[in-house]
Parts: sequence; C-alpha cells; structure tokens
Amino acid sequence: MESEVERKTEARNLSWEDRKLRELLTLAWPITVSTLSYSIMTLVDTLLVGHLGPASLAGVGMGGTAAFAVLCFSFGLVRGIKTLVSQAVGAGRRDLVEAYRATALQAAVVLGVATVVAGQLVVAPLMLHVSATREAGEATKLYFWIRNLAAPIWLVGVALRETRYGEGDARSPMAATIVGNVVNVALATLFVFVLHWGVAGAASATCIAQTVETGVLWWMGRVYGWRAQGATRQHFVELWRIGLPTAVQFMLEVGSFVLLAALISSLSETQMAAHQIALQVCQFSFLPAYAVSEAASVLAGQAVGARRQELVLPVAYLCLRVAGAYTLVCSLVFVFLGRLIASGFTSDPTLMATAVRLLYVAAVFQTFDGANIAARCILRGVGDVRFAAVVGVVTAWMMTPPLAWLLGWRAGLGAYGGWLGLCGECILGALVLWHRVATGRWRAIAEATRVGVEDELVMVSGT
Repeated sequence: MESEVERKTEARNLSWEDRKLRELLTLAWPITVSTLSYSIMTLVDTLLVGHLGPASLAGVGMGGTAAFAVLCFSFGLVRGIKTLVSQAVGAGRRDLVEAYRATALQAAVVLGVATVVAGQLVVAPLMLHVSATREAGEATKLYFWIRNLAAPIWLVGVALRETRYGEGDARSPMAATIVGNVVNVALATLFVFVLHWGVAGAASATCIAQTVETGVLWWMGRVYGWRAQGATRQHFVELWRIGLPTAVQFMLEVGSFVLLAALISSLSETQMAAHQIALQVCQFSFLPAYAVSEAASVLAGQAVGARRQELVLPVAYLCLRVAGAYTLVCSLVFVFLGRLIASGFTSDPTLMATAVRLLYVAAVFQTFDGANIAARCILRGVGDVRFAAVVGVVTAWMMTPPLAWLLGWRAGLGAYGGWLGLCGECILGALVLWHRVATGRWRAIAEATRVGVEDELVMVSGT
C-alpha cells in the first residue's frame, strides 16, 4: 500500500515532456490514418457511385450521414475509455488497462446490437421521406440499411482502437485501417463497376471492409497479448460518467447535422449531391486536425494522471499551432483548386459549380474548425467533458439548423445557406472553448477526475 500512497502524493515524470512536438506528431499521424477510415470508405462510395447519377450520389450522402447518426451516441460513449486509460497510464497503472478494455468491448457489443435494432426498425423506413425524389429516397434507404448492419463490429473496433490510443499506441489501429481500406477499394470497385450492384454494392463493400479492419485489430491483440478481463461495475460506472456527456453531445450535434442534410436533401438532388461532395473533401481537412487534437487529448490526460497539470496548456497551444497551420493550407487549396477537386466527382456543370461554392465557404471556417476541435479534445482529455459537450450542442443548434432554414429555404440559397450556418457554428464554438482552456477553469474538474481514477486504482489494488 506504500507505493499507492506515493502515487497519490507525488507527481510523475513523463517521457515526452521535453519533446512534446515529436510525441504529438508521433501519435497524430497514425491517428490521422485511422480516423480517416470511416470517411475514406464513404468517400470511395461517393467517388464510385457519383458517376451513376445525382440520385445515387445523394443516396450515399444522406444514407451515410444517417448511418453515422444512429451510431454517434454509442461512439461517443465508448470513446470515453481513452480518457480513463490515458489517466491510468499517467498514474503508472498500465495493469488496469485490460479491465478498461473489457469494459469498452462489452459496452460496444450491447450498444451495437441496440443500434442495429433501432436503425432497421425505426430509422430505415424514414429514409424514403427525406429526399427530393423517390429514386434518391430508395437509394438512401438501401445504403443506410446495409451500412447499419455493421454497427456492432464497427463499435468493437472503436473500443479496441481507443484503448490503444489511451496507452499511447496509434500505429496498431493504423495498420488495421490500411488493410480495411485496401479491401474496401477492391470490393467496391468489383461490386459497383463489375457486378453492377450500384449503391448496394458500395455499402456492402464498406461493411465487409469494416469487419476486416476490426478483425485485424482483434488478431493483433491476440498476437501481442492485449488482455481484456476484470471489468467490474465500477469500471462501467466510470465509463458512463466520462462517456455520457460526449455521447449526448455527439448525438445532438450529429442530429443538428442530419437536420441540415435533410433540409438540403429535400431541396433537390443536385443540392444534396453538392453537399456530399464538399463534405467528403472537407474530411481531409477536418480529420487530420482532429487526429492532432486526439493525440493532444491523450497527452493532456496522461499529464493530469501524472499530477503534471502545468503541461496541459503547453500541449494545448502546440496542438492549436499544428492544427491551425494544416487547416490554413487546406483553406488555400479549397480556394485555388476547388473546381479541379469537384471535377473528380462529377462532370455535371451545375453540380460542380454548387460544390465549388460550398468549398469556398469551407475555406473560411476551416482554421476556426481546427481551433474548435483542438480545444474540445483538450477539455475531454483532462476530464472537463460536460462543458465541451454543452458548448458543442448549443452552438450546433443555435447556428446550423436555423441558418439553414433561414438562408437555405427562405432566402433561396440552398446548401450554401446551410454551410454559412456551419461557418458560424465553428467560429462561435472556437472562441468559447478556447476561453475555457486559456483561463484554466478546467483545473478543478481535472483534479476531481484524477482523484476519482486514483481512488479506483487504490480500491482495485487493495482488493
């Protein structure tokens, strides 16, 4: 018990504190590849079916958005395991990781099955009514119905991935992602162009690829001895406490985004197809910035667990500079190469012009979006999850749906009006969240989270 008392009273040195940038980038680049997985699979579907016509493209866009929407609560909850694992690692208790991994896996299976049931019985029938034409509605329903079947296996992959992130290993998930995406490209090409399965072929290829990705990660766990055992009621309580605010935030934020997509989809196939093209392009700006922020979140969590809160702000500002520089470059690319990028998805001049206009709006808010993500992830890493969740939900519903309706519908600006709402959401969220980070109002909550983890570690050690 003496060693436990020492852990509770002494700060710990962290191996990366003198090489923060190197550690941040070492963690971030594999996370970039991994987080792009879900979106790259949808991007491949978009590229392949884009040449089948606006109805198929709109179906993939709305169906893919809806498939993620029904997953977002479960996704947010399971991702809470990363904070618990990173703080346990910072406190020097890697032996508890196997219990946290078992907790996340069990939660993923239960939530995944519930997602399939809710999606197939409740959400799928609604897909026919959120599109401008019957053809687009049928494509949306079919794409969603197939993608939703992979929910349990995808969430199991998330549980394995987030646990490894918390331990500081981003390369194992990256390797699994690469394999999954190679499988997806090969199968999607076969199913869509050779077998002519259309939207169903694209969705089926993605489901198979997600299964392969999770299978590879599971196999690597068996080979390298990643244990998953010892989950207790207390571990589930901790996951619920940390993960629930983020889960609710994801659900409500994505709900706002789905409403935006539904509004755009009901306008015309062209507007929805342009929205889907611009959205897929923006993933390559958003997700690498998100990966850098996720890496910073791991470092911030380890700093809190090690009683080194003074390291959190330097990590936060470093993350802001890296993410900001990257998103600024992306903004310039959108401005000067927007038409060339859009031409890779479609040859329809009206659709291309609409998509380019959306990319111009994205160029304005990309850097603010990077700052928004960075602050949010830092706050999650230290345990200040409720504030980040409340700000995310309030800014999303205050700006995006109202402006989409006002500017898109009433003013006749279409998808362009909705994207102006996204622009306002990103700017407002970045300002509020960075005020929280910079003023240090997260410190008391971070300390309470650390004490809660330490108390659990002592309790487990003494049993």
